[in-house]
Amino acid sequence: MAKDLGGSVLLSLFKGIKAKLVVTITGGQGFLFGRGNQQLTPEVIREVGKENIIILATKTKLAALSGRPLLVDTYDEELNRSLCGYYRAIAGCGETIVCKVSDH
Repeated sequence: MAKDLGGSVLLSLFKGIKAKLVVTITGGQGFLFGRGNQQLTPEVIREVGKENIIILATKTKLAALSGRPLLVDTYDEELNRSLCGYYRAIAGCGETIVCKVSDH
């Protein structure tokens, strides 16, 4: 286990193995990627794969978005577009909420 790893170290750890990426949204802004987690580089996200992203978000954080979608800003427009769509967010014990993810 480790903490505060940079993108290149994360990429080397994930390379060639099946990994899950557990993320949460930033309160009030609703960003999944970008704006605070730059260590999750486009290369890291691609290596993990969209299907292996797990979103944790409390009902309170989701409600604070007032219906706005979750956002991605990876500084890679192609990746941003590929991450758009609908995801299940874990909102509590045994609770999931379907959330839209957008690049704008």
